[in-house]
Amino acid sequence: MRHASLAEFLTNGRAALAKGPVAVVFAEDDVEIDTTLRHHQKAGFREVILLAPAEIALPPALEAAIHRVDYNVHAEGALINGINPLIEAAPGVWLFYCYNGEYLFHPFCENRNIRELIAFHMEERREALLSYVIDLYAGDLAAFPNAVSLEDAHLDRSGYYALGRPDAANNNYPKERQLDFFGGLRWRFEEHVPWERRKIDRICLFKCKPGLRLRPDYTLNDEEMNTYACPWHNNLTTAVVSFRTAKALRTNPGSRFGISDFRWRNTVPFEWHSQQLMDLGLMEPGQWF
Repeated sequence: MRHASLAEFLTNGRAALAKGPVAVVFAEDDVEIDTTLRHHQKAGFREVILLAPAEIALPPALEAAIHRVDYNVHAEGALINGINPLIEAAPGVWLFYCYNGEYLFHPFCENRNIRELIAFHMEERREALLSYVIDLYAGDLAAFPNAVSLEDAHLDRSGYYALGRPDAANNNYPKERQLDFFGGLRWRFEEHVPWERRKIDRICLFKCKPGLRLRPDYTLNDEEMNTYACPWHNNLTTAVVSFRTAKALRTNPGSRFGISDFRWRNTVPFEWHSQQLMDLGLMEPGQWF
């Protein structure tokens, strides 16, 4: 079903937000939109919402299976202005968001769907999951100039690190159970990435509630929902494998001609399997065995 604006969707398509989990995909261009949508349909999301420019075309059958909202994803504050009204309209519903060319993985996702993950996480009295955005890139940039290829996808097996997250309201003392995570292409090619965009952590799967808001740094205004663990043990985490950074580095004139290959000594092929992400320490199963 297609909606001419977000306001129209919130009026006529609000029933899609009645029961979650719901996935929201922001399409910045036409790259791998169909695979992104189908991946999250297969993951077990009850509804998939696409926010995309009106000129982007989709196969009719796919568009009929989702809620398509015409939306300017390149406007300033587009993510915040798109997600926060949805949060307000869906109290009690679990919501996930990502961009096209990004794919959510959770522990054991080959055999357990997203609803099972959320059910277990809620039993641990948690209302949000921390995700690490793991950069994917094509191994052969001559064959794939925009660095996007599902068949030739690679990732970094090391080079990830975390720093304490300073609390400006408490003399910059580190916040409890919160860290800023770095690594991947944003770390290796940091000269092309502004400091405020180098983090790879994202709170993108959470339970909506009144007053909750997403902030520009991909955190929520409820600090407990930004933590990587509860006070008594480690919790599940998820991974969003993403071509977005590689695509941007190959699209922007300032970096395109300075990068001929994303591969380095710690590059490995991506196997499209959750076990690889857990083995590399890029995803945490917590107490879920």
